[in-house]
Amino acid sequence: MPVSFEGKLVIAISSRALFDMTDSHRVFMEQGVDAYCAYQRAHEDEILAPGVAFTLVRKLLRLEGIDAGVEIILLSRNSADTGLRVFNSVEHYGLNITRAAFTNGERPWRYIPAFGAHLFLSADADDVAQALNQGYAAATILPSAGREAGGDDDGEVRIAFDGDAVLFGDSAERVFQESGLEAFSASERAQAHSPLPGGPFKSFLAALHQLQRRGGETAGQAPIRTALVTARSAPAHERVIRTLRHWDIRIDEALFLGGLAKAEFLAAFGADIFFDDQEGHCEIASEQVATGHVPHGVTNRGNEPEPGSERDEQEQPLSR
Repeated sequence: MPVSFEGKLVIAISSRALFDMTDSHRVFMEQGVDAYCAYQRAHEDEILAPGVAFTLVRKLLRLEGIDAGVEIILLSRNSADTGLRVFNSVEHYGLNITRAAFTNGERPWRYIPAFGAHLFLSADADDVAQALNQGYAAATILPSAGREAGGDDDGEVRIAFDGDAVLFGDSAERVFQESGLEAFSASERAQAHSPLPGGPFKSFLAALHQLQRRGGETAGQAPIRTALVTARSAPAHERVIRTLRHWDIRIDEALFLGGLAKAEFLAAFGADIFFDDQEGHCEIASEQVATGHVPHGVTNRGNEPEPGSERDEQEQPLSR
């Protein structure tokens, strides 16, 4: 019988999101592919330091009360040869990561559906945009000035999401951007009983909810805790609550901040990662917690590479 990931949460992650590869990436950018490959081979016995998403991955792999519920896949632009250093580091930290796709410069997101990944985390913004364009949940991991990479491993996984253009579609955000706050509030009040369309991270939240149910039917029992952290406020909150109820998906905490900056609230929640569609919000949040930018929706219009475009087809770095 072939191996199956059915019932598991599957997350695909790039090498640079998992480990700190600043030095080797600098070699690539300044000296090119050949120098990068030589550098990685020369340093393959030197263990890479934890990257921004390292704590999240380690905590997911250590979840208790959920029987073999998480699978982490490496999706990397490295070659198998340069990827040896990555796997040496995986083994050093005792991470149960056994599967990988090393694409030698080709686009790694092509393997997301084959692995059945619910989420793709990468340091490469173009790869993330392409994955989102294909309908997959994906985020660009930002450099973080928050908690020390590899620290604060208290066992519970805490994941926070923005609402519009992340968990939900961007239809409401479009009204806000085009017509302002008053029109947005009136529209949301009028549509309070109409569920919002799902956004790119709806399926990932649903997969997390299934793990929560396996870890404990009652909120607070499962070792995963989720939060919605949104700029919405009353009366626009009602449609959000009714949408989650319609989806039959539990969210543990909901913060309706009415435009307040999110960073301090994310720190208070203890987020292991936060996902938002607006770059400005992400940059501020990354000062406190690990953050993934989701380049989706109206606020990112014009940033997505078109399939088949010159930007899409150009050669990309190996060190991803």
